[in-house]
Amino acid sequence: MSVPLASFGPGILIITRTDVATSYPINVGYAQELNLDFAGTTKPLFGQNQYPLVAARGTIKSTGKWKAATLSGMAWMAAFYGQGTSSTSIFTSGGFKWNVASTFTSSTTVTTLQVGSSSGSSQFQTDLGVRYAAGNLPLLRVTTGNETTGCYSVASTQPGLFTFGGGDGGASAPAGGVNFTITYTQQTTVGQNVVIANQLIGYTPTFQLDYYTSLNQPTAKPFVVTVYQCVAAKHAIASKLEDFIMPEFDFDIFANNAGNVVNYVFPEAS
Repeated sequence: MSVPLASFGPGILIITRTDVATSYPINVGYAQELNLDFAGTTKPLFGQNQYPLVAARGTIKSTGKWKAATLSGMAWMAAFYGQGTSSTSIFTSGGFKWNVASTFTSSTTVTTLQVGSSSGSSQFQTDLGVRYAAGNLPLLRVTTGNETTGCYSVASTQPGLFTFGGGDGGASAPAGGVNFTITYTQQTTVGQNVVIANQLIGYTPTFQLDYYTSLNQPTAKPFVVTVYQCVAAKHAIASKLEDFIMPEFDFDIFANNAGNVVNYVFPEAS
């Protein structure tokens, strides 16, 4: 029995920048969803009767949307932000990592704690809050020299040096000191990072979209689409309870220099 042409699943989605001389094809990362919408405006001409004599179509608005299952910095850059001219020149090695609720104990002899490294590749970067380990109540950050019980400061001259007030550290602290949980970031050599710059108005990265999908049949019948010129209008990142982050991109479609918009490839006459 002959199986009719059908398509199932999200398929494979590849994008390639078209506004730079050097570009590379990038898989958006396990596409979850792809929508292409073409909506034309129509104008009917009426006479004295209820139904129009003729109708004509004017402009066509072409838009699309995709969702991906993974976080791909290269895809984000190529599709929306457009920084750099290749997949390797837009990133800087390393970045910073979070240390969430790390436990530290004050001393009855001193009022300071060194959190993270004060120099080097693992240097302390940012304070994100201190809480008492018992009760989880937050402490208030103050400027250096104004520390009292329930307050702390972070030195500006020595990265990661926390100072606590009377009752929390030093001679006034209880025997054994006080346990704190500190959330902070520090530099790391792992991974890559890119800082999004504020580009001038009019800077518009564009890309070609190539799409492939095939129903798993005894004889595969792939359906292939090439969209020649796209410009991303929206990049959304949403997280919620009991679900994965699936980056979303909305984009507009327009014609290339040859006047072509889309190429649909059907595997058979259907």
